[in-house]
Formats: sequence, C-alpha cells, structure tokens
Amino acid sequence: MSLPGTPEGCERIAYVVVHREDAAFSDTYGGGGNIVGLDCHLVRPIDTPSDTLIVFMHPIGGGMYLPIVPGLARAGHHVLWANSRYRGVDSALIMEKVAADLGRAIADAKERLGYDKVVLAGWSGGGSLSAWYQSLAEAGDGIDGTPAGDPYEVAAEHLPAADGLMMLAAHVSRHATLTEWMDASILDESRPFERATELNLYDPANPNQPTYTDDFVATYRAAQIARNRRITAWVKDELERLRATEGPGAERAFCVHGTMADPRWLDPTVDPSDRKPGWTYLGDPKVVNDGPVGLARFCTLRSWLSQWSYDDARGDAVAGAAKITVPALVIGNTADDACTPSHTKRLFDAIGHDDKRLHEVQGATHYYTGPDGRAHLTEAIGVISEFVGRI
Repeated sequence: MSLPGTPEGCERIAYVVVHREDAAFSDTYGGGGNIVGLDCHLVRPIDTPSDTLIVFMHPIGGGMYLPIVPGLARAGHHVLWANSRYRGVDSALIMEKVAADLGRAIADAKERLGYDKVVLAGWSGGGSLSAWYQSLAEAGDGIDGTPAGDPYEVAAEHLPAADGLMMLAAHVSRHATLTEWMDASILDESRPFERATELNLYDPANPNQPTYTDDFVATYRAAQIARNRRITAWVKDELERLRATEGPGAERAFCVHGTMADPRWLDPTVDPSDRKPGWTYLGDPKVVNDGPVGLARFCTLRSWLSQWSYDDARGDAVAGAAKITVPALVIGNTADDACTPSHTKRLFDAIGHDDKRLHEVQGATHYYTGPDGRAHLTEAIGVISEFVGRI
C-alpha cells in the first residue's frame, strides 16, 4: 500500500540515511549519541526511470508533502525530500551541521541509489541552504568549524556538488530574513514588552503609520540591524563567560520576542507585490510577532551565531550564489506572503554567471494556496521541467 500523498502511478519510499560524527555535546533529542539519522522520502514515477534526482532539504524540514514534491513526481521526475537532523525544531540548529546532512543525503542518492546527476531544489529557507551548500561543495574546502568557534570538521568528500541549482519561493538567508522581520521597538531584551512607541508598528499611538515614509523605513531597518547586533554581542559575551566558568561545552537557551514586525506586512508599498496586506504565511503578523511559532523564538547561544546572527551566520544565498558555476533557476511568486519579490531579485542578481533563469508566477502565494493554486503549481512545474531537462 502506498504512503499518503503518493500520486497515482508513483511510489513514495521512506528511508533513513544514517551517519556518525564525533560531537562534544548533543544538540538534538535522541539519535543514540553520535549517530545521526536523516528522515528521507523518495517520490518517483513507477515506470519512468531516470538518472537525475531533484533533491530538496530545508533546515528544519517537513516539506515532503508540499504540493511541489508529488507534483514533480507526477510530471515524471524523481524527487527526494531529505530532512535534516533538526526536523521540526530549530532552537539548537547549527547550519554547518545541516550542510553536512545535505551532503550525506546527496552522497547516499548517488552511491546507494545510483543517480548520476543531482539538481538541488531549495524551497523557502531551503533556497539559501542550497546555494550556500553548493558554494561549499564547489570550493572543495569542506567545513572546519562553526561561528561560535567550536571545532566541526566535514571533509570535502562528504559534500558532493550538485549539477544544477533551483531556488524556489526562496529568501536570501535565515539571518537576513529574521532581521527584516524583527520588532525594532524592543530596545532592551530583558524588558521585551516595553517598546518604543515611535518604532512599534502595532501601537496606534505611533506617529508613523502606513503608508510609511522612506525615511521611517530606513530608520526602522537600521534599528532592526542594531537589535540583531545587540543580541549577538550579548550571546558572545555570555558564551565566553560560560566557557570560562563552566567548561567548553556549556550552553544556554533563551527566548527572542518580537520577530514578525516587518513594515512590508502592513504597508503594501514597501517591497510592492500582489500579496494580501496585513497578512503573512503564518497569519496575522501582530499575533505572530509574539506568538510561539515566530522565527528564532527559542534559541541557544551557538544556534544564534550559526543561524540568526546578522554578521556571523554563514548560510547566505547571496554570498553563495556568487560563487557557483552550475546552471541556476530562480522562481518567485508575486503574491508570496513569506519570501517577497525583493528577495527573488537579490537571489537572481547574485548568481555570478549567465546560465541562469528567472521566472515569476503571477498571483501565486508561498505555498500555492488559493483558488488558482493548482494552476500556479502547474506553471512552476513546467518551468522546472524545462530547466531540469537540459541539465
């Protein structure tokens, strides 16, 4: 019997890629010490062999049932969604370890499953992961540590390069996205609900109301970056203190409030697109701003530096895309309520060669929902099929 979410004429094979690594401490629940298990779903047409595999990974996974996965299989492609070790929980996520996981999944697909060619497909937060990973793989230098200064060695042989790169409904990085969404009105992290009125987008007493002036947006953006850097400074000081007093593996968890207060969600003239004003892919931004599912809500010191720090995190699509040499496709959605058109443009412009294509699906949301979602999905799959067909 087929697993749920399997298109007619296709098979969905669930399996686990297991690898071992030496670790000074555990940052995931379970796993058996130094054993890392990656939950994978291979979705492919039963009677259509292929030597090419489309590989998806998102830092926190969970996309094996996104419409794009069975949709591509239905169109004749072999598709792998590989979850990282941090499936569903990013509070202690280290991006360098996610890159290592992606490398292991690709190597397994080539060595065990026998695929000759791999096309990386990064959806949403997977876009920046994929571009950064490909730049690491092409450089051939491996990984030699984390932004926190912890040793973490991954040999270049465990980071096989892909033959093509697709960034789909993607943003430029987790750290840049968080910074653009941070509530700039929080000036003291120890008193997160005492907020500066003139920067509080959700305070009716704020004299700055939509439509926002260019000067206000510039001031707000600078305050967002300053807040990210204040948190980073505290993280570095705290990590240094803990290492000195409690040992090299000491860690601390903390909470970051106010992480969904981007002016563009309230003012459609900021990064204009077809998106619905006053809304995000997670719902009402005012509610999400202090709700439990906001970006970076729960963190550790090391994860902040590797995943969210504006100046220290490395998983950057703009920097990575500038270094890749393989053919690249960027697809953006003009009504995306998560990854807006300015991110799509920055991704495309960052690719440092001419073998690249940009396509925008008019009216499409982040997950291809709504009455025209199926048509939007079909359009995107057509563009992807054309691209993959020439790899």
